[in-house]
Amino acid sequence: MIVRVQAEDFDPEQEAQALAVTGAGARVSFVGTVRDFNATARVTALEIEHYPRMTEAELTRVAHEAQRTWGLLDVLVVHRYGRLHAGDRIVLVVTWALHRKAAFRGCEEIIDVLKTRAPFWKKEITGDGDIWIEGETPQT
Repeated sequence: MIVRVQAEDFDPEQEAQALAVTGAGARVSFVGTVRDFNATARVTALEIEHYPRMTEAELTRVAHEAQRTWGLLDVLVVHRYGRLHAGDRIVLVVTWALHRKAAFRGCEEIIDVLKTRAPFWKKEITGDGDIWIEGETPQT
């Protein structure tokens, strides 16, 4: 299992190839990108903040839970932070399993839980000003 939080961009296929997973009948990948819109304005960038050790620990817990629940053979999670522009990659989740259903469900669970439990705070940069995404304002 690999879990990484980094500022640098990533190549999804190169990242997936870095893990030599044998015996898998399925590999499912999800790449999340910065949207160029929100409910009220055009988004030009997204600033993502996090607490490094806490974030990696929580992402690892999420990946382990999905691995146990769905019998995943391996998991890769890469999440970026810093200032990202519309269209930039934010997150990569790759799951390997014996069968496709487990790989799909495990990948979906990791993304869904990551969106609600991982300690990231996101601020959208728009032409109308900066907007903290609700529920994702940094603790002061």
